[in-house]
Amino acid sequence: MCGPGSSGGEKKAMSIGQEPVEIARLLRDVREKRPLVHTLTNYVTVNDCANALLAVGASPVMADELDEAADIAALADAVVINIGTLNARTILSMFAAGKKAASLGRPVILDPVGAGASRLRTGTAVKLMGEIPLAVIRGNVSEIKALLGGAGTTRGVDADVKDLSAGGLGGVAAAAKALALRTGAAVAVTGPTDIVTDGTRTLAVRNGHPLMSRITGSGCMLSAVTGAFCGAAPGRAFEAAAAALCTMGLAGEQAAGRTAGENAGTGTFRAYLIDSLSLMDEAALAGGMKIERFA
Repeated sequence: MCGPGSSGGEKKAMSIGQEPVEIARLLRDVREKRPLVHTLTNYVTVNDCANALLAVGASPVMADELDEAADIAALADAVVINIGTLNARTILSMFAAGKKAASLGRPVILDPVGAGASRLRTGTAVKLMGEIPLAVIRGNVSEIKALLGGAGTTRGVDADVKDLSAGGLGGVAAAAKALALRTGAAVAVTGPTDIVTDGTRTLAVRNGHPLMSRITGSGCMLSAVTGAFCGAAPGRAFEAAAAALCTMGLAGEQAAGRTAGENAGTGTFRAYLIDSLSLMDEAALAGGMKIERFA
């Protein structure tokens, strides 16, 4: 989600007619329904995620105590599991919340932060994926390849440059499709150009800006916002993930424009990103999203 541009696979892009309008309507649904999103995220970005959810019109709750995780999940419209700062206590809470939500038919979103970087991260993400029916898996290409059991490696929590370049955008789409077909989840892969697929339908999303990679939390905020869209549109995980990608990407573009106009830095950009999310409306999203079908 760093903005337009990717190597390989460009000739496979196709126009998509009225799909932007249909996807943008989900933002109206979020603002009208105000879904409660139970977010078990990392302590680096918990405040960012809460504010991003409020900005798009959702209601956040961050409850990672095992004794209440399942109870809160039962109240929520969606559960987001982010493994950015794993520890033994919160891993148990993640399973409790995820399993409870899934048993009630509520969407569960997994952000496998840093999968491939350590055995704990990879093993936890794979076990969550195997034991909890997921609506959306949102990660970078290295994390997605690690979940597939391949050679994907992360650079900390960032995608490895070798994974970004291998096979171009077509290679990213192929990995995403494979994981979607294996799990039944919609898979959203963020990078210079984002990919979202349910294994049958695939979209390339070209919204975003490089400044989004220079602050902590943009990916975590995206996963949280994905939970808001899934909670407002149960059963439409593919469309919800696409709407979240476009909303965050377009907000990043708008925030970067304001930041450049004021000759400001990344701290200002972070604040403007939240502002842009809060001011986004259905018409602006439909007119500003840059999406294409991808074969």
